[in-house]
Amino acid sequence: MIEVILHAGKSALDVALYNLLPILIVLMIFMRILEAYGILEKLVTWLSPVTKPFGLPGLGAVAILQGTLISFIAPLPTMKIMEMRGVSNRHLGATLAGVLAIAPANATFPLAPLGLPIGFTILASLAAGLLAAALTYWIFGRRLSIEKHESIPVEKVEGKKASLISIINTAGNEAIQSVLGIIPMLLLSLVIVIGLQAAGAIGWLVTTLRPALLASGIDEMFVLPAITKYLAGNTAFVGLVHEMSQESGFNAKLLWQGAGFLIHPLDLPGIAILTSGGPRLAKTLWPALAGAFVAIMLRGFVTALMC
Repeated sequence: MIEVILHAGKSALDVALYNLLPILIVLMIFMRILEAYGILEKLVTWLSPVTKPFGLPGLGAVAILQGTLISFIAPLPTMKIMEMRGVSNRHLGATLAGVLAIAPANATFPLAPLGLPIGFTILASLAAGLLAAALTYWIFGRRLSIEKHESIPVEKVEGKKASLISIINTAGNEAIQSVLGIIPMLLLSLVIVIGLQAAGAIGWLVTTLRPALLASGIDEMFVLPAITKYLAGNTAFVGLVHEMSQESGFNAKLLWQGAGFLIHPLDLPGIAILTSGGPRLAKTLWPALAGAFVAIMLRGFVTALMC
């Protein structure tokens, strides 16, 4: 058990400190500077009419694009800004659902060299994100408050009174606190996955499920990737797939047929990270999960048919 915890701890710190922290610090600083100088406001004004029918504010559309083109953690600074600006709970829930339903860049781009159809995956991802947001806003999250909360726009406070160095330091500290809050859940999820592997539970599960999998037409090669993905996240999933690709008998095309069900941030670490943006954001989790789940299922079936 000690070996499992130490192994998981090393992996969790590697992911948090060497992957998530640099990305989040740079993005948080970048977003704060854009907000301080009014550039973010112009982008939001341009996007708002396009995304309004889906229940997404302009910043919500920015968050979905960040997740699709940068990393699953990239929308976090944007959603923190949305909460600070007083965006309603209903719009926050729609944004969270859209972000949970997309295929994040930190999974799609590393898997592209192994044959993942990147263009189709991105298009299907954006469609699923918009669908998840619309479902959450108009159906699952209709009981969430649509009232705006008191906002503190950075461009009116920090942009005039704070220096650039002050903005950088403040944004960097926010990013560090967010990553520190991520580590416990990430470590726990990795302990579970590594512990199951060490105990032989994964092999036992494959053997037990084999008749049901064969009857439903699901290949048993999906068992380990699915467990790893949903308990340890996309980073662990990508690492596992790269390891599997080195083995004989690896069927990349078959794996990509199930990519719609596997490549998204709706997993234990992803939920923990994306809801750490603020207390109101966390309150929208259940409606957002419902909207994201339906959109992911539809994207998964379409991907299985098209790939």
